[in-house]
Amino acid sequence: MEWLSWRTVCCLSVLCTVLFLRPVEGIRFVIDREECFSHNVEYEGDTVHVSFVVIKADTPWHYSEEGVDLVVKDPNGAQVRDSRDKTSDKFEFIVQKRGVHRFCFTNKSPYHETIDFDVHVGHFSYFEQHAKDEHFAPLFEQIAKLDEALYNIQFEQHWLEAQTDRQAILNENMSRRAVHKALFESAALIVASVIQVYLLRRLFERKLGTSRV
Repeated sequence: MEWLSWRTVCCLSVLCTVLFLRPVEGIRFVIDREECFSHNVEYEGDTVHVSFVVIKADTPWHYSEEGVDLVVKDPNGAQVRDSRDKTSDKFEFIVQKRGVHRFCFTNKSPYHETIDFDVHVGHFSYFEQHAKDEHFAPLFEQIAKLDEALYNIQFEQHWLEAQTDRQAILNENMSRRAVHKALFESAALIVASVIQVYLLRRLFERKLGTSRV
C-alpha cells in the first residue's frame, strides 16, 4: 500500500509539472506577401487547433476587411484545410498522416500586416497499454483530459486577447482619423468665413463708390 501511494505521488508530481510548464505555441509576426510555418505532429488521429487574428496594418490610415489567406498542408503537400479572406479565424482538423505540417499565410494587401498565430496539437495517450497496475490507467487518462481541457482554455484566451488587441488598434485609428477630419473641417470653415468677409467688404466698397458718383 505504501508502494502504491509513493508511486501515485511521483506520477502526479511529474504530470502536474508537465501540465503547468507546457509551452504555448502562439507567435506574432509581420507579413509582407507570404509567410510559412512548420509544425511536427507525431501521431495520426491527433486534433490540431489553429487560430489567427490580423492585428493591424503598418499604416494608421489603412483599414480593410480583405483579410489574409491561410492554407494548411500535410507532409505529402496535400491541402488539409484553408481559410480565405479573413481577418480572424479559428478551426481544428484531425491529422490523417503524421509528420511536418505547413501553415502558409498570403497577404493580398499592399501593406505589411501584423498577425497573431497559434497552433495546438491535442493528443490523448492510452496509458493502459503501458501501465501494469489497472488502477492507474483511469487516473492517467483523466489527468491527460484535464491537461487538454486547460490548454484549450489557454488557446481560447489567446485568441480572444488577439481579437481585443485588433479592436483596440482599430478604435485608436478611427479616433485619430475623426480628430483629423474635425480639424480639417474647422480649418475649411475658417477659410470660408474669411473669404465671405472679404467678398462682403469688396461688395460694400463698390456700392459706396457707386453712390458717391
